[in-house]
Amino acid sequence: MATTNGHLVLVGTTASGKSALAMEMARMRPGVELVSMDSMQIYRGMDIGTATPTPQEQAEVRHHLLDIVDPGEEFAVSEFKARCTAVLADLDERGVLGVLVGGTGLHVRAVVDDLEIPGRFEEVRDDLESEPDTSVLHERLRGLDAVAADRMEPTNRRRVIRALEVCIGAGRPFSSFGPGLDSYPESPFTQVGVRLPRPVVDRRLAERYEQQVAAGFVDEVRTLASLPGGLSRTARQALGYRQLLEHLEGRCGLEEAINAAVVATRRFARRQERWFRRDPRITWMDAEEDPMEVLNQVLAALDGCSDER
Repeated sequence: MATTNGHLVLVGTTASGKSALAMEMARMRPGVELVSMDSMQIYRGMDIGTATPTPQEQAEVRHHLLDIVDPGEEFAVSEFKARCTAVLADLDERGVLGVLVGGTGLHVRAVVDDLEIPGRFEEVRDDLESEPDTSVLHERLRGLDAVAADRMEPTNRRRVIRALEVCIGAGRPFSSFGPGLDSYPESPFTQVGVRLPRPVVDRRLAERYEQQVAAGFVDEVRTLASLPGGLSRTARQALGYRQLLEHLEGRCGLEEAINAAVVATRRFARRQERWFRRDPRITWMDAEEDPMEVLNQVLAALDGCSDER
């Protein structure tokens, strides 16, 4: 990746208000452009459930990496990284400061640390999935890449299969792809995080689902499901969408689906929190109720990026 001038990365859990905060920052600093680091906002038509910035907001402030692929398509992290790298190169060429607004931790790390992302090998993975005993797969991984095997729990089926998929498909050890996610090297990006108390995030999550359903979330999912290509394996796993699809398929009532979505999203928020907390390069800014409480702090960080350019 070409050397990237310092842009600001704003992270936080889902429903922490980071998108609204980024929007207000861009209003306060005209010329700043926003780059979505959300793995689901890339899909066209998945707008209500992913809280994609509205057309009005996008007309007011330039956004990148929204609605770029159809929901029936798979879109790997490596493809996202390539698109984002191109966006950042364009910002640098135009002398524009960007705010990367992120909730999808791996996508943020892929860009911030220029990770070398292994490709996907679907046929290999399908073959591995046919083995029901994860411990057998882990032993097979140990024979191909002992370093990778030692880095993961033998029972973590998803990670074991992914590592084996890469070893077999790429013909090289999974552990050879960069220093891994446990390394936090120096980066040209300034990273800040907005953090709200857990009970506040939980309340905001429930309220957001209520607002999304009122705004037509169920109809959005129904429309997406009826498309010729349907939803890709990745898109179907999006929080809220997965539960509403189950409702539309007659497997549960609407209230049950929403409750399940709230519970799943709260768990996801905890995982996001743990993921970001491990990165010592992120400066955290705490608000009690409203993310706008830290607006002046994040603006100061943004101004620091501008001074360094």
